[in-house]
Amino acid sequence: MKLLVTGSNGQVGGALVEGAEIAGVGVTGLDRARLDITDQDAVHRAIEEHQPDIVVNAAAYTSVDGAEDEPEKAFLVNRDGARFLARACSDAYLPLIHLSTDYVFDGKKAIPYSEFDHPHPLGIYGRSKWEGEEAVRATLHRHIILRTSWVFSPRGSNFVRTMLRLALEQDELRVVSDQRGCPTPAEAIADAILTVSREVVGDEERWGTYHFAGQPAATWHSFAEAVVGQAGALGRCRATRVIPITTSQHPTRARRPMHSVLSTEKIEATFGISPPDWRASLLQTVSFALGGP
Repeated sequence: MKLLVTGSNGQVGGALVEGAEIAGVGVTGLDRARLDITDQDAVHRAIEEHQPDIVVNAAAYTSVDGAEDEPEKAFLVNRDGARFLARACSDAYLPLIHLSTDYVFDGKKAIPYSEFDHPHPLGIYGRSKWEGEEAVRATLHRHIILRTSWVFSPRGSNFVRTMLRLALEQDELRVVSDQRGCPTPAEAIADAILTVSREVVGDEERWGTYHFAGQPAATWHSFAEAVVGQAGALGRCRATRVIPITTSQHPTRARRPMHSVLSTEKIEATFGISPPDWRASLLQTVSFALGGP
């Protein structure tokens, strides 16, 4: 099996290339400099050149607030880029695994969202990702859409690294406590993609949309407390308190869903993939991000 991974310089793309290499799986990772997925001709050329067995789209415009100011760019990458990849995969008769997000939901549901719940995104980012999903569905039968949430890793831009930077600079942090979701380690997402890839190559029965996210659910505040606690245990933390605040006390350019917890029952039943306990990965992430013990 050989993977072609777009967005290989991102959190999930980078973790997937690294994980595939460790597992002995053939993989080619292409960052934006090597493949701009908004260039339809370049997408076709890349697939023809590298001859993969499966394509994984980990490239995305991910700035939730930035998307409000750059909607054309967000839709170009998240919707049109996804369509171009799906079209090229269809022409080459290849399957596509496409990453999506919990932000396709509006967060008004009190219990975890399943794959059967209809999306209703609140902002441009979520809408662009939802339209990207729909473009994949309309273009390519052999696809897996994998929605995940609150991704973190030792590298790149993410909530954990932001909290660590602030915890080194400030005595206390003020973090939103009324938004709830599922922190998910990028490495666990990569492992799930590798498992799904092995299962679906040559299998015509399990295409569709799946959720994969960490457990237990958390608020941004409780997530931040865990980050600060780990940094403190390593003796690398100035902050001594994480103060809960409401969303109204921390206005942002884009609206966020208040409750975007994802149910993972379908991927467990179909592929035997259990949700990771994000707390088990947090210490390693914090330690690496801080430069080791």
